Amino acid sequence: MDPISENSNKIKGNGQCTRLPRKRFYRARAHSNPLSDSHFPIPISPSDVDYSQHFPHFFPSGGEDENKNSELLPKIRFADIGCGFGGLLISLSTLFPDTLMIGMELRDKVTEYVKERILALRATNPGQYENISVVRTNSMKYLPNYFGKAQLSKMFFLFPDPHFKEKNHRRRVISIQLLDEYAYALEVGGIIYTITDVEELGVWMRSCMEDHPLFTAVPEEELDLDPVVKLLTSATEEGQKVARNGGQTFKAVYRRIALED
Repeated sequence: MDPISENSNKIKGNGQCTRLPRKRFYRARAHSNPLSDSHFPIPISPSDVDYSQHFPHFFPSGGEDENKNSELLPKIRFADIGCGFGGLLISLSTLFPDTLMIGMELRDKVTEYVKERILALRATNPGQYENISVVRTNSMKYLPNYFGKAQLSKMFFLFPDPHFKEKNHRRRVISIQLLDEYAYALEVGGIIYTITDVEELGVWMRSCMEDHPLFTAVPEEELDLDPVVKLLTSATEEGQKVARNGGQTFKAVYRRIALED
């Protein structure tokens, strides 16, 4: 369970009290235009990302060059696309403590909040939450700049912007074209998790994955045994709000498969 209470601005641990970031100072527009120009650094390729800055506990202290050249270093396996305030990452961190995972968020203030939140958790829980981090980027444009072929085992798209107007459907984070990129980054057997409280968007996302030759639906009996599925509605701020309001959610969970000959 996340030791940070959203109704408090402090967390206790290791005999000390650490002030956590307050959301009201990091609020931003609920959605951003993913097709607009970017104003942040973009790595040329995955090898240009210095993940020792994100996961110092998992990387040697030999510096950036050593981290880039070693094939034995751990790689990010989970990606939370549009991670918001980081609730899912924090829940997954303790569920998969040896798995590196990163949130990708376009909004600068929200990204900064998640960074500060993770640092506060690490400070008060030594040895924990070292496997999660966040980066400000536009995953719709630059996903291949961060991940190599078949690197990821899980991708998450939780309560994405529905972009209701038909002219803005091209901004949706799930589309046939973008699924090509997600299939590239996912290993065979890797899973995409999606959920929304907008029925039309839920139908759209499921339809896109049904129509893509490299994805197949995960059977319901398997979903019932997957501990991650329960987090889709409970771990994020959006999911908690939907639950409080008695809203309905629409999930679609699909597995990356090999292309048949």
